[in-house]
Amino acid sequence: MRNLILTACLLFVSAQAHASAVKSALSGAELRGAATFRYVGFPLYEARLFTPGGTPLDWSRDFGLELTYLRTLTAYDLVEGTMRELQRIGAPLPVRDQLERCFADVRKGDRYAAVSNGPDRLDFWRNDKRVCTLSHPRIKTRFMSIFLGDNTRSKSFTRRLKGE
Repeated sequence: MRNLILTACLLFVSAQAHASAVKSALSGAELRGAATFRYVGFPLYEARLFTPGGTPLDWSRDFGLELTYLRTLTAYDLVEGTMRELQRIGAPLPVRDQLERCFADVRKGDRYAAVSNGPDRLDFWRNDKRVCTLSHPRIKTRFMSIFLGDNTRSKSFTRRLKGE
């Protein structure tokens, strides 16, 4: 029992430490939900949604999303995957050049965080270091819909991420 409590405490502290970029960028940010995304059965990343006070997702308010990668992916994979998903959900954007400046290769344990700053701007951190800003009309809704919208690849993933 003592080991179980110790493990739970360490996991809690670890989760809090990983949220530092989002918590520093978003006033009052609290964890709302978390989920693991799998592709063809293989875990690709763990996602965590942070909202002001941990309240339900409200697209009119700023929020943050953090992905912790569970496998190695190249920057090319990240950019191409994002562009394909934007196309698939009906929100194609001319942001490839911005994404290419934002994304670098990731290995297991690397983290990317995106925090909205109004409807037209997303600030990105990689392993708690700010790396870029995506700017485009309605970028928050269009980009974040890949993970949180009505047409995601996995409804159950999205529900868990939203804390529903």
